[in-house]
Amino acid sequence: MYIVIVGGGKVGFHLARALINEAQEVLVIEKDARKAERIMTVLGGTAIQGDGAEVATLQEAGVERADVVAAVTGHDEDNLIIAQVAKTRFNVPRTVVRVNNPRNEYVFSGLGIDTTVSATALILSVVQQEIPQHPFVHLLTLQEGHIEFVEAQVGQGSAAIGQPLRNIHLPADTAIPLVIRNGAPTVVHGDTVLEAGDKVIAVTTNDQEAALRSYLVADPTS
Repeated sequence: MYIVIVGGGKVGFHLARALINEAQEVLVIEKDARKAERIMTVLGGTAIQGDGAEVATLQEAGVERADVVAAVTGHDEDNLIIAQVAKTRFNVPRTVVRVNNPRNEYVFSGLGIDTTVSATALILSVVQQEIPQHPFVHLLTLQEGHIEFVEAQVGQGSAAIGQPLRNIHLPADTAIPLVIRNGAPTVVHGDTVLEAGDKVIAVTTNDQEAALRSYLVADPTS
């Protein structure tokens, strides 16, 4: 595969080195001449100096034959432009964008970016899982359709308590395939009755996440 990485900072440098070690053809585009020179010195002739948001630079990099373009600069706006130009002007099959502000993930995916990666969101998910009794944890996001996999703890005030799942009025586009009770996971069926303290694995959409949180993690004192 031919992979073009735009951004030769720490993320781009280590990404390029890892891909080269996997015998992939890699080229890094970096604005800063010193960073580009360092990449060429350490990794070989795998970098050019230039602005990856400019069509001329992408043409010089041979983006039209790239299988993947990864925009990993420290600026979300630049990464979006780079990926959109690669996709629309050069018909690159796959674009991957580093997102520094996780609020931009859904905007970017809605603008045709194939894959977004937010280190902030990933770290937040890990931290949430380490917080004792955290009631709502993001496990996984699928960009296609903005699908969310979340873990939610059923609160004492939830209207879902004591009802068979078939009678529970979940938000639209939401399903609960798994419940964890006393540390034991169980596949959910229509007659499964939720109890306070249960942890459920739910599949929902970004639009319905707040409604699901309110329904399951209800606080009787609120």
